[in-house]
Amino acid sequence: MQDWEERTYRLMGDKAAEALARAHVMIVGVGGVGAYAAEMIARAGIGHITIVDGDTVNCTNINRQLPALHSTVGLDKVAVMQRRIADINPRADIEALKQFVTADSAGELIDTAKPDFVIDAIDSVAPKVALIKHCIDNGVGIISSMGAGGRFDPAAIRYADISQTRNDGLARVVRTRLKKMGIHKGLPVVWSEELPSESALVHTDEIPCKRSSYGTVSYMPCMFGCMLAAYAINKLRTTR
Repeated sequence: MQDWEERTYRLMGDKAAEALARAHVMIVGVGGVGAYAAEMIARAGIGHITIVDGDTVNCTNINRQLPALHSTVGLDKVAVMQRRIADINPRADIEALKQFVTADSAGELIDTAKPDFVIDAIDSVAPKVALIKHCIDNGVGIISSMGAGGRFDPAAIRYADISQTRNDGLARVVRTRLKKMGIHKGLPVVWSEELPSESALVHTDEIPCKRSSYGTVSYMPCMFGCMLAAYAINKLRTTR
């Protein structure tokens, strides 16, 4: 145990904290939601962290994304987050993969990295569904983020099985595609009961596998990311 970990060890006890130090967590997507999940994973003392994202920081990310500062515009998100995580947990083994996950590459990504747990913060449907299916089919622990955009109320954020979600267009599409693949339940998600604001919807053809996105307020992606990380941490501290 190092000095900065003392409060974690005090809360969890040596056995659980040491289990986290041995664990490998992969965070796929380190934008508004995933970057906060990655930081909470690092601060909890996870020993092996893989972050995956092919994007660079854009000025439009500054209102909500952890790696986004005026000084980091144009830099790779995974590079910014790798430096930040290393400064938090210098002992961690951090792998930063600058790549966009596709439906075809999702399985190979998981098989090569062999994580103990995956946090899915992808916002494009086809790669998201492929990643989820591969994890479920191969017994890899996973929790998935549904839509944080277009919403204001943090009290409406919930954990649920994908089969129990509502008022969420992303969850509906993911649920439908998984059902066609024979998966009707068994995927834990973070989602919001709040209906998204339709006036915040923006249609786009610039993002692969994504036809629209919502305006987003600063705190909602952060809270989704923290809840994703909390779920992973609590699973790993009690099962390893």
